[in-house]
Amino acid sequence: MSNPLTLLPRRAARWSATHPWRAIGAWLAFVAAAIALGSMISIHEATEADHRLGDSGRADALVVAAGLDEPDRENVLITSAGSAHLDQHAAERAADDVATRFVGVDGVAGVAGPQWSPDRSALLVPVQLTRDAADDGDRVADALHAATTAVQEQHPDVVVRVAGDVTLGAAIDQRVADDLSSAEGISLPITLVLMLVAFGALIAAGIPVLLAASSVAATIGLLGPLSRLVPAEPSVTSMIVLIGMAVGVDYSLFYLKREREERAAGHGTVDAVEIAAETSGHSILVSGGAVIAAMSGLFLVGDVIFNSLAVGAIVVVAVAVLGSITVLPAVLVKLGRWVDRPRVPLLWRLNRRIGRGGLSRRILAPVLRHPAIALVLAGLAVVALAFPALSLRIHSSNLDTLPASIPEVQTMRTLTTAFPSEGAVATVVVKASPDDADRVSAVLTGLERDAVGTGRFEKSGEAVQTSDDRTTSLLHLAMPYDESDERVDEALRDLRSDLVPAAFDHGPGADLGAEVVVGGGAAESLDFADRLGGRLPLVIGFVLALMFVMMLVNFRSIVIAALSTALTLASVGVAFGFLVVVFQHGVGADLLDFTTPGYAIDWLPLFIMVVLVGLSMDYHVFVVSRIREHVANGLPTRVAVERGIRDTAGVVTSAAAVMVSVFAIFATLSMLEMKMMGVGLAVAILLDATIIRLVLLPAALALLGERAWWPSRPRPVRPAPLDWDTAAPHAPKEAGALT
Repeated sequence: MSNPLTLLPRRAARWSATHPWRAIGAWLAFVAAAIALGSMISIHEATEADHRLGDSGRADALVVAAGLDEPDRENVLITSAGSAHLDQHAAERAADDVATRFVGVDGVAGVAGPQWSPDRSALLVPVQLTRDAADDGDRVADALHAATTAVQEQHPDVVVRVAGDVTLGAAIDQRVADDLSSAEGISLPITLVLMLVAFGALIAAGIPVLLAASSVAATIGLLGPLSRLVPAEPSVTSMIVLIGMAVGVDYSLFYLKREREERAAGHGTVDAVEIAAETSGHSILVSGGAVIAAMSGLFLVGDVIFNSLAVGAIVVVAVAVLGSITVLPAVLVKLGRWVDRPRVPLLWRLNRRIGRGGLSRRILAPVLRHPAIALVLAGLAVVALAFPALSLRIHSSNLDTLPASIPEVQTMRTLTTAFPSEGAVATVVVKASPDDADRVSAVLTGLERDAVGTGRFEKSGEAVQTSDDRTTSLLHLAMPYDESDERVDEALRDLRSDLVPAAFDHGPGADLGAEVVVGGGAAESLDFADRLGGRLPLVIGFVLALMFVMMLVNFRSIVIAALSTALTLASVGVAFGFLVVVFQHGVGADLLDFTTPGYAIDWLPLFIMVVLVGLSMDYHVFVVSRIREHVANGLPTRVAVERGIRDTAGVVTSAAAVMVSVFAIFATLSMLEMKMMGVGLAVAILLDATIIRLVLLPAALALLGERAWWPSRPRPVRPAPLDWDTAAPHAPKEAGALT
């Protein structure tokens, strides 16, 4: 029985080869339609309500329903110029000027009275914004900065700065846009150069880049309508570019390299495309399916961030696979041998030398002579690199993870240092009968006293707030710690498990029958971490089980499926190990230009894991498929391993270089989330394509021998030749190829 994963790319290649202009036109029409659709339907970004989880989510919903949610706020911070002590009269004059100038500024609802910091080193002027100010954040931010600049010019003896919800958000959005623009501007030429080295010819080098770029453009266009079903996270576009360029180029590279290899062996263009469809096209479907399957595991977390990232990754991979098995064969058949023109002489010779796998032979020779020693040494190296992952710590992004080069970030850091109540805050929300509002307020006041008495909380300076319908009350409790301090989580757990029950379950509020939940930004981070911790085993089990089944179905070997899963886990362990070494311990922080926060941003480890599980299958499926091909043709496993890895060495080297370079570019961006993603993926892919695929895999297969294919050795199953003349009786054998 024919394998559908082989038949599908063969049939797609046959249709594309016999109808090349239709295939090319259909692809261009699809990309254009997707881009047009995206321009008509804007991306619907996730709202705060979409992020609600656990008690913190319930608390936020209660506060919003009761009308106690505060509009966005800005903070005008007045500090001394230089190291001099802040002059009280000069600061108060500047604060008066702020109150005068900010009234009437676009988006400003009112200006509160100035507040001195406990040590009187700073003066804070809170500015309340209108509820619709965030809808036009850039315009409001510009107006606020203009008013602040005007105050600063009139009071040069003090430093006047503004930062808050709108200005900080606008600054971050601008920095992300700048980062993405920089990444796109760098990644395309670098990828093109790598393709020139891989192929030694301009047309061949340009095809994978153009196909990958068109896949990314189409996916971003489709993101608009898709976001109406699954709200989009701001970082999803970055992820689409990251994954789309990497896999899009790799898939085209696999297909194009095999087609050129078969032409070099004497086959015509159409026959070469057919063979490439049967082999590399099959590998593309399997590896693309592996990425999609791995990313689908993110849906199990049940969080809008992971849902958005999963949708973006799945769509861009699916589009890249579709282009690789449809329009790519059409382009190759239409171009024929012109795909190798014009040649770049030096790079052409270099490409032919790399293609023969000289480096891989030198590595493989000792590995296959002493597989046990190679397996132990390489295994120990991987374990050593992955060992730091045991101390991995995660936390949500906050001021510590934002670039210090953003002025608003610096202002907020100074503000939270001078005013501890502006940092980590817990919000106790109580919903009860309106007749009990006064008693609820009294119980909350007692709770505040008890909480402050533990030394883990401070008074926020705000009285208990009660809604207009007197059903909902809330109390703010400040914590004297940075948001990323581990003691914040400990304080929140004590508040939820001890202090609140003591007040409302066993104490003076026991008979109120009230609903009491603890929320706030710090609680949201804790609930998110708890959700990840609870769902992580489920996601890991689902992804690994799916990978095992896919490898089992594809290679029909339990041993190969188990080995594939183990090697993929090794790549993930190495990635996590480097995250700990670089971002928790700060090794290389100066080189990458960041200040270590002491943890990894909470959503990244899980995302990196599922991406690596999928992407590492690219090389694995491609390499093992070629080895299996040789085994099926009668070669002993050890010989098949040597030939299979030698045959694929050039492709794997080129594909890994593309992925590593694209990911490494993201490691140079200013946003720490992008740095972590880039470092984790680049390092893991580099080691995956070298130590794991050139040492661990061949050593393990050499030791296993024929047992690697248990329960049955592969048999040669050559599909019947495609009847090109029957499929298109009026098409010439080369289907219009230029010769």
